[in-house]
Amino acid sequence: LFNLGETQANRLLWIIHHLVVDGVSWRILLEDFQTAYQQISQGKTIKLPPKTTSYKEWSSCLQKYAQSSALLSELEFWLTTQHQLVSSIPIDFPGGNNIEETASIVSVLLSTEETQSLLQQVPAAYRTQINDVLLTALIQTFHQWTGETSLLIDLEGHGREEIFENVDLSRTVGWFTSIFPVHLNLENTNYLGKALKSIKEQIRAIPNQGIGYGLLRSFNENKKINEQLSLSKPEVIFNYLGQFDQVLPESSLFSLVQGLSGSSHSLRNKRTHLLEINGGIYHGHLQMSWTYSKELHRQSTIEGLAQRFIEALRSLIAHCQSYDAGDVTPSDFAEFKQSQWDQADLDAITAAMGDI
Repeated sequence: LFNLGETQANRLLWIIHHLVVDGVSWRILLEDFQTAYQQISQGKTIKLPPKTTSYKEWSSCLQKYAQSSALLSELEFWLTTQHQLVSSIPIDFPGGNNIEETASIVSVLLSTEETQSLLQQVPAAYRTQINDVLLTALIQTFHQWTGETSLLIDLEGHGREEIFENVDLSRTVGWFTSIFPVHLNLENTNYLGKALKSIKEQIRAIPNQGIGYGLLRSFNENKKINEQLSLSKPEVIFNYLGQFDQVLPESSLFSLVQGLSGSSHSLRNKRTHLLEINGGIYHGHLQMSWTYSKELHRQSTIEGLAQRFIEALRSLIAHCQSYDAGDVTPSDFAEFKQSQWDQADLDAITAAMGDI
């Protein structure tokens, strides 16, 4: 506990290894910490809500699931992803180091009004989730930079997928993050609505939000399959962390400190990707942080990319608010999974309904 004097709030520093804590865990810990603090302040015995499924139980469930026919049915999907041919992203300084010591960050923001639109109005147009919109803007940005219409990224997810009965992770502390490769194809580059629908469907096609990839890669006993699943080396990793404004309620005794709290990695660590893009909602603003190596890319290069991403996002927001925006896609209807219909068929149906 750091006492910064009478004119400033005290600061409480928590350091926990990432192996045992993730973004959802922090919400649980902070909530419990405040509950315990208030109970002690009132002379009461500490009584926290009941625990949920343990991390050990979750791990056991995953190991059993890794041998199931349901998971093995995903193998073709992930192997197809691995064999997609993609070009490397441009580098300003070939041969430079890519370690934490050389890392630098460029951050860009949306306004509070734009952020509100992104969260509340944009999803209604094409029944999208925020990652659909962010990833559409991302591949548009890389298309402008490289001229390529495809992009291979590693995508991070919270990993707390509801794939087992009688498993409740709502109050379980641990590191559940899943990381899996996603091959994005930008179709109809001149039509924002079609591009957004296409990326949405590509994301929806990922089985169980990607949790199976790591299980197949780590627990499959077939060495050849393990090698095939390790073929691709995405140079970009993307992670939308959610709404940090909702980590603590307004009535909370605590608030998150803004600004850097120091390095969370050894400066000698080798970075896993060339570009690491993290986003979240902070104080009403969408903030996107682009981490890169100063020995591989110029700051001006990354600043240009980050700004073009924000511009692409603004264009998508404006489009989704326009009078002629709005449509449905096959993933909106469970019945389409058993049919041979595609987006063109669905567009024809909705057009006919509009005529009526």
